[in-house]
Amino acid sequence: MRVFGIAGWSGSGKTTLIEALIPRLCAGGWRVSLVKHAHHGFDLDRPGKDSHRLREAGAHQVLLGSPRRWALMQELRDQPEPGLEEHLARLGPCELVLVEGYKRAAIPRLEVHRPALGHPLLYPADPHIVAVASDIPLACPLPCLDLASPDAIAAFIRSHFASHHAATAAPPRRGP
Repeated sequence: MRVFGIAGWSGSGKTTLIEALIPRLCAGGWRVSLVKHAHHGFDLDRPGKDSHRLREAGAHQVLLGSPRRWALMQELRDQPEPGLEEHLARLGPCELVLVEGYKRAAIPRLEVHRPALGHPLLYPADPHIVAVASDIPLACPLPCLDLASPDAIAAFIRSHFASHHAATAAPPRRGP
C-alpha cells in the first residue's frame, strides 16, 4: 500500500490541494483512499437519530449502511486513540492512501507552504518531507512545486513511488 502525507500549517490549503489531487490520481487508474486526523472531537451522527441513540446507549461499534455508502463508528471511551497504522489496516485495497495529519508518522510527505501566512517551513525539521508545494518560488534543496499546478503535484506523487519502487526493487537475475 502506497501511503503519502500532505503536511502544512493550518490554513495553508492542504485539504483544497487533496481535493484537487484525488480526481487526478484516480484518472490515472489508482483507487485513492484518505485518512484525515481530526485534532478535535467530531461526530458524523446527529443527536436524536437511531444510530446516535444506540451509540449513546453503549454500543461499541455502529455500522451505518445505505445503498450508496457505509460508515463504521467506534467509540473509544477510555481507550487510547489509534495510530495511523491501525487506521491503515482498516482500509480496503487501494493503490494510494493520502494522509492529512499524523505528523509524527514516518511516511513520505509533501509540505504545503504559503509564506504570506508567516510560518516557517516544516522542512528540514520534518525529515519525512520529500517536496514542498508553494504559491511562490522558494529557495529549498527539495523539489519545489507550484501549488497552483495540481497536475504537476499528482505527477510528482506518482513518480515518487515509481522511483522508490525502482530503487528498492531487487536487481534482475542473470543466467541460470
